[in-house]
Amino acid sequence: MQMLLRYLVSSSIIFLLAGTASIKAESEGFVEGHLKIVFGFAVDRSDEMPRPEVGRESYAEYPLVVLRQDEKKEVARVTADENGNYRVALAPGNYLLDVQDRVRKHVRGQPQSFTVLANHIVHVDMNIVVGIHPRL
Repeated sequence: MQMLLRYLVSSSIIFLLAGTASIKAESEGFVEGHLKIVFGFAVDRSDEMPRPEVGRESYAEYPLVVLRQDEKKEVARVTADENGNYRVALAPGNYLLDVQDRVRKHVRGQPQSFTVLANHIVHVDMNIVVGIHPRL
C-alpha cells in the first residue's frame, strides 16, 4: 500500500512539473531575423571598390543582445549562425535588439525596438557597419 502511495505521489509531481513546463513554453514568443554586417563605409557601390566578405567567424564577433525596453536590462544574448540568421525565445513584452558593446567596438547601427506576443514570431533584422567611418 505504501509503495502504491509513493508511486501515485511521484507520478503526480512529474505530471505537475510537465504541465508547468508546457504552460511556460506555450506563453513564449520568438524574435528572429538576419544580421547584416557591412565593412567600411559602403554608400556608393558604383565605385567598384572591393569590399571584404562577411565570414562565418565575423558573426561571432558581433553577438546581439536583447534588452527589456523599460529597464534596459539584458535578458538574452544570441550569436547569428553562419548565414547571419538568429532566433530567440522570449516572454511576451517590449524589447530592444542591439549589438553587444556597439559603442566600444565603434559599430554603427540602430538598436531595434520590437514587441513579442505569446505564441507569435516577430521578425527584426539588424544592419551594422564596422570598420573605418569617414566623417561627412
